[in-house]
Formats: sequence, structure tokens, C-alpha cells
Amino acid sequence: MSSNQAAMAYSRIRGMALVLTGAIFWGVSGTVAQYLFQQEKFSPEWLTVVRLLSSGLLLLAIAYRKEKERAWAVWKNKRDAFNLIIFSILGMLAVQYTYFAAIQYSNAATATVLQYLGPVLITLYVAVLMRRMPRPIEAAAVLLAVLGTFLLVTQGSIRQLSISGLALFWGLSSAVAMAFYTLYPHSLLTKWGSTIIVGWAMLIGGAGFSFVHPPWRFEGQWSIPAACAVVFIVIFGTLIAFYCYLESLKYLSAPETSILASVEPLSAAFTSVIWLNVSFGVPEWSGTLCIIATIALLSLGKSRN
Repeated sequence: MSSNQAAMAYSRIRGMALVLTGAIFWGVSGTVAQYLFQQEKFSPEWLTVVRLLSSGLLLLAIAYRKEKERAWAVWKNKRDAFNLIIFSILGMLAVQYTYFAAIQYSNAATATVLQYLGPVLITLYVAVLMRRMPRPIEAAAVLLAVLGTFLLVTQGSIRQLSISGLALFWGLSSAVAMAFYTLYPHSLLTKWGSTIIVGWAMLIGGAGFSFVHPPWRFEGQWSIPAACAVVFIVIFGTLIAFYCYLESLKYLSAPETSILASVEPLSAAFTSVIWLNVSFGVPEWSGTLCIIATIALLSLGKSRN
């Protein structure tokens, strides 16, 4: 093996390690949030506002250190500033809160898997926008997603839901929010970079949500494990996970990172079952694998195109 081939192999291994680390931290942070909601009686509203404000300030501090005054320059362009505010509220805040609400009414595994229907919604939206039928690989992904959702929320029985109506509502809302979150800020991210845009979006989303639920209006029971859980969600489940995912894009293609990032629902499912004793039977695991398979299919289709 030549030195160039060895360097390329090392880069790919490093990229895979980064994206897997980020995805696992994201998944585990969902289970940690479930622990806070169901055992320490925290509210999703409080955790959402604190996570957004804390992570937003940290990301903006990193952005300012790297890019100095450019971190503020986005506000000098009226159109970009308006789009950033829209993304902050309807994208960043919406995807964070709906995900936490889905966890509160179900569990981290179910909420994370339902959120991963977002790419399927994006595929359907693009097909409608371009006035074309979904390609065969896209149609197969949609059918797999429908089958996976059916298995996940009904345990294979057509007579009743295995999760509450509120859990299904917030889970599907999370998928819609994820689709918007993915599609809307493309021009902003291209122009300003992800650290600046995501940092501001988190801070603005948290500040906006503070009018609904101020961060000082706390609900729950504080303990050392609870404090450690909050720190984990902010530092590892948000800041480090986000950094690892972005760094992985330097070494891997976007379709590759999408496929590898689908370990997030698996990590949420495993930690929920092992740590919090969540009941997850064969239908739920089958549904989870179906939805993860849709990500692989869509990513492969994107790679070919």
C-alpha cells in the first residue's frame, strides 16, 4: 500500500469514527432525556430552552474564535437575517421541542425512529416540487418507511396503537420539523457556514421559547445524576455530537455520513432497553430496521444521482 493510499484509508477510518461518535452521542442523549422526563420529572419545555441557550452560546463562542467579526455579519444582510429567524423558530426550535415531547409521551427509541422519517418526507416533497413520480429506489424507501412505522406504532396489530396518540403526533411532527430543518437553511449554510448558522439558530430559538417557558421556571427534582444528565445533553449530545458530524464531512461523502448516522436510532433503542428497561419486541426492532433501511436506500440513490 502506497503512502497516499494509507493516508486515504486513515482519513476514511477517522471520518467513520467521527460520524459514529456523533450519532451515538445523539442517540444516547435522547435516552438521557427520557430518564430526566420519566424519572426526575423534568419538563421537555425547560430542557429544550436550556439546551438551546447553552449550546447556542457555546457554538457562537467557537464561531467567534475562528471567524471573529464574521460571526456577526449575518445580521447585516436583511434577507439572510429574516431567513435565519424563520429557521431558528420553525426549524431549530421546532425539531428540538417536538423530539423531546415525543420522548416524554413514549420513549427515546420510538421518538428517534419516528424522527428519521424526515428524509422520506424530503424525498416526497422533492418529487412533488419537481412534478415527477418517485424513482423506483425512492418508492421502495417510502414503502419500507410506511411498513416500519406501522410495525413500530402498532406492534403488527391493525386493531390498536402500541403508543399513545400524543406520542405518534409529536413523533410525526418531529419528522416534519426535521425535514424543514434540513431543507430550509441550505443557502444560509452555504454562505455563512454551519457553526455560525446553527449557533445563532439555537440561541434565537432558545430566546424565543423563553417567552413561552422561561429557563428559571424549573420543574423536576435536582440530583447529582440529574445534573450530570443535563450536562451530558448539552456538551456531549449537542456540542460534541455536532462537531463530530461536521468534521466527518471532511473525510466522507454526504451519502456515506447519512448511512452511518443512522446508528442514532439504534443507539437510542439499545440504551433505552438496557438502561431504562423499555419494552422493545420483535415488531419494534423490525420497524426500526425498516426505517433505517430507508436511509440507506435514499443515500445510495443520492450517491448514484
